[in-house]
Amino acid sequence: MSRVLIVDDEAGIRRTLRMYLKDGGHDIEEVGDVAEAVLRVATGTFDVILSDIVMPGEDGIRFLEKVRVSSPLTQFILITGDPSVETATDALRLGAFDYLAKPVAKETLCQVVVKAGLNKEALEQRIRLHEENRTHREELEGLVEARTGELKTAIGRLVTTLESTTLALSMAIEMRDPYTAGHQRRVTHLACAIWDRLSLPADAREGLRMAGLLHDLGKIRVPSDILTKPTRLSKAEFALIQEHPVSAWEILRLVEFPWPVATIVRQHHERLDGKGYPDGLKGGDVLPEACVLGVADVVEAMASHRPYRAALGIDAALAEILRGRDTAFQADVVDACVALFREDGYELPA
Repeated sequence: MSRVLIVDDEAGIRRTLRMYLKDGGHDIEEVGDVAEAVLRVATGTFDVILSDIVMPGEDGIRFLEKVRVSSPLTQFILITGDPSVETATDALRLGAFDYLAKPVAKETLCQVVVKAGLNKEALEQRIRLHEENRTHREELEGLVEARTGELKTAIGRLVTTLESTTLALSMAIEMRDPYTAGHQRRVTHLACAIWDRLSLPADAREGLRMAGLLHDLGKIRVPSDILTKPTRLSKAEFALIQEHPVSAWEILRLVEFPWPVATIVRQHHERLDGKGYPDGLKGGDVLPEACVLGVADVVEAMASHRPYRAALGIDAALAEILRGRDTAFQADVVDACVALFREDGYELPA
């Protein structure tokens, strides 16, 4: 369980939140203003901070900015009695894990706090793996000339570390969005099958696989309420969803992949006719891996259940990409995908 700091100027709300989270086995501390909260964070380590936005003195947004500097791994959840899409967007862009509206249901609060704690663990694992990666690389540089055989073994360890990092990040995404658990894995499986049927370069296939497992990483910045909304999204909410390729790119461009993974992820919603997002790229400006990933993403999403609709089935999914053949989607990629299902008997993994 997590160590949680509750920050709210209303004692009654603090007691309620404390009671909810105590039942879940969390270790709780509480304060009534930002000034005291800053001191607590400076002298202690918290996994999750649960903070009101509107309080006397400095508000929760300003507190969030300070915590992001002094304790960047601590997961920050904002609570407000006056919710708006604009406030939610500001909070998430500043690095908040989630954004909840008062009154908060006990079940919702406990679920979000558990997910936040798991996300912190995943981030800590990623940092540990990155440090191991760096250490291995430094060791290898000193041994490369004299110990070629050992170097190959160490490179194998680095590949394993990179794979572990990718899987940890992929798991962190799916922890926030249970309705699409397995989506990235199924999209990756289909994308690689399309790639193989087109007989495209084998060395680039691994980059496609990594990008597939991470293509929705940017949804970490999207509020859980939007990801699991059982009705159609508003324009403002969909605009927030559309930011996820750029959010993922901002994270992945810092990782030293041997393939253009960050760019593939950024482009997987681009379309040949320039009507995709986030950059409105056309034709040859879109990487082949992104074209394949985009088709696989559409097919899996339509064929699977979503909070706002039942699964539409594979026939409807294939009809959709055929409608966009040679306009939105690359013709040979569409043809390969359709042939997989209709000629080769391919089925999406469970």
